[in-house]
Amino acid sequence: MTTEPQAAQPDRGHLLRVLGVTFGVAVVVGGVIGQGILRTPGVVAEGVQNPTIIIALWCVAGLVAWIDAMSTVELAASIRKTGGPYIFARRAFGSLTGLAVGVRDWLGNMGGIAFIAVVFGEYLHRLGVATSVPIGVLALLIVVVVGSVQWLGTKVGGRSQEIGSAVKAALFTVLIIGLFLAPRGAPVATEIAPATAAALTFGGIVMALRAISGTYYGWNSASYFCEEVVDPGRTIARATFSGIAVVTVIYVLANLAYLNVLTPAEMAGSNLVAADAAGRVFGDVAGPIVTAISLVSLVTIINAMVMVFPRVLFAMAREYQISTLTRVAANGTPRLALIATVLAGGLLATIGVYETLLTFSTSLLALMSVLVNAAVIVLRVREPNLERPWKMPLYPLPAIVALAINTTLFVIFVVEDPLTAGKAFGMLAVLIGPGLAAGPAKARCGLIGAPR
Repeated sequence: MTTEPQAAQPDRGHLLRVLGVTFGVAVVVGGVIGQGILRTPGVVAEGVQNPTIIIALWCVAGLVAWIDAMSTVELAASIRKTGGPYIFARRAFGSLTGLAVGVRDWLGNMGGIAFIAVVFGEYLHRLGVATSVPIGVLALLIVVVVGSVQWLGTKVGGRSQEIGSAVKAALFTVLIIGLFLAPRGAPVATEIAPATAAALTFGGIVMALRAISGTYYGWNSASYFCEEVVDPGRTIARATFSGIAVVTVIYVLANLAYLNVLTPAEMAGSNLVAADAAGRVFGDVAGPIVTAISLVSLVTIINAMVMVFPRVLFAMAREYQISTLTRVAANGTPRLALIATVLAGGLLATIGVYETLLTFSTSLLALMSVLVNAAVIVLRVREPNLERPWKMPLYPLPAIVALAINTTLFVIFVVEDPLTAGKAFGMLAVLIGPGLAAGPAKARCGLIGAPR
């Protein structure tokens, strides 16, 4: 249902409640499925050579994402404000922690937008398209084009995500069916001898699970639109869990299809398993097929991110009364927050410093997940009467399990690279300093730009 602008603040506009379950599923599927399922199976096969265990690990990772999502869904359904983890952390732990989560979420994903845009440019060159144009310029252009679509409004942006995700799912379905049904061609060369990676080890399983878990990032995308989806108390749950289920099914079927064509040893020697599998089945046309699927996957991810992360900037600006970033067009788009996001992501892609942001954000991402899992427990204790249209089953077990997993990942990231983790926390402290000094505008928080 579309709401009317508030009479007291007609110049600011407001977010429009015009998105439904279909969009929610689309933004999860479109924001998750990308290069991971095309490349990661090779990493997994390096650690695990048993096909049954490989498939089981992909299923386990989907189950873990489902369990992890229970904290996010309960918080989103209860608080029902735009901004995702920033809103959850702020409600549970206060403005300072919320600001740290929001800054990390927005800035880290600006690096993500830049990285994906650069890969998009590289794939265009691989197809022989616009080879005279520098990759950085192509990356900037795709971010600007996607931003232009989002400029047209929430309805248009949401529909573009629905269409893009549907096309992506269809292309993966065609690839999977082709790998299952088509006759096999010549064997694919591999650098890994079958006997080299035959032994199953605990370290190999851990390596495989870490690689797989990374391919599920983005499953929480629907939770950023709580003020824009109809009936968020139910829609966020339906969209998130349905989206994770769709992603898991596609991932499992894709791996079954790869294993139908390649041996685990051949997969372990591959940097792009999908291309090698398609090469055995489709021959010389495999490269363009996989590249085309990759391009569609990348565009839908960029579209999802360019739609999601202006909402984080908008939510932070609303608390700190940065009025320019809280203005919303009549079509529901927070346009200045969108411009800031497009400029940041596009320019980072052009100048090439996004890799530093991505490296710094890895450990912070794990910590953000820990805080979200903890937030649901904190609010259950502190606000027992808070309306909760969706409650996690078997509480608090899912939250504790997810908390333990994400805490373990955080510790691993810090122990593996303490210097980078230290720099990341130092950079975050510097970035949130001005916000801490300014102080949150608590009295007006949540009033500017929110739908009735």
